[in-house]
Amino acid sequence: MTDIRHTPDHRNIDIDRVGIKKLVYPLVLRDQKNELQHTTAEINFYVDLPRELKGTHMSRFVEVVNHFRGEIDLRHIDEMLDYARDRFSAHTVHLEMTFPYFISKSAPVSGAEGLMSYSCTIAASSRSGEESRSILTLRVPVMAVCPCSKQISDRGAHNQRSVVALSVLTNEFVWLEELITLVEKSASSEVFSHLKREDEKYVTEHAYDNAVFVEDIVRNVAYKIQSDKRIDWFSVNAENFESIHSHNAYASIERDLKSDRRGS
Repeated sequence: MTDIRHTPDHRNIDIDRVGIKKLVYPLVLRDQKNELQHTTAEINFYVDLPRELKGTHMSRFVEVVNHFRGEIDLRHIDEMLDYARDRFSAHTVHLEMTFPYFISKSAPVSGAEGLMSYSCTIAASSRSGEESRSILTLRVPVMAVCPCSKQISDRGAHNQRSVVALSVLTNEFVWLEELITLVEKSASSEVFSHLKREDEKYVTEHAYDNAVFVEDIVRNVAYKIQSDKRIDWFSVNAENFESIHSHNAYASIERDLKSDRRGS
């Protein structure tokens, strides 16, 4: 049958990314406590398309994913990228996988167990003749108590739920749990899925004793990250969902630690 995709295109325009989005597929992750964790990823998969071709083979993206069925985890991303580049005869390949990562957490006083879900994204790209690049992003919910409100109020202080997004480019393996814990320890308090009354009392008082601005959160994360030699680049941002304002508070920091180390 005639393949329209391989007919010439005369507009003389390269396409940077063409492919599929929102493919849902099983994913296997390394779990620090349980060795392996099975979850589900939403996959975006793209290649470049040269100006002389009208279209790409959309079905091949699913074929590549199916080829690695049972082995789709963070350790095989480079293999997937290389295989896809060969399969498409492409110059560049981009792969994005967004997935929930689950950690069992104990309440601080009662010890009640509950599962916390953290949204994670791995964005990987590969270009012919260059090393592949993978950026891991975690979105961690935390709690922040306003230091200013605490200082000026006779009773209590207003607090916010906050989401901290941490992206890292690493030069060796780093556990997701390490990064999540680092973020949670940078806020007024971590949050839990299961709390008894004695736990609520503890969390409320602990957060009050550790009041932080949104600026403090990102600075705390950056301060801890910058000394980790396994991390070459990072970006962190925090958004506090204000309880007494109609707007949110936001702060972000980005650093190229690899370049900083070269210059020092």
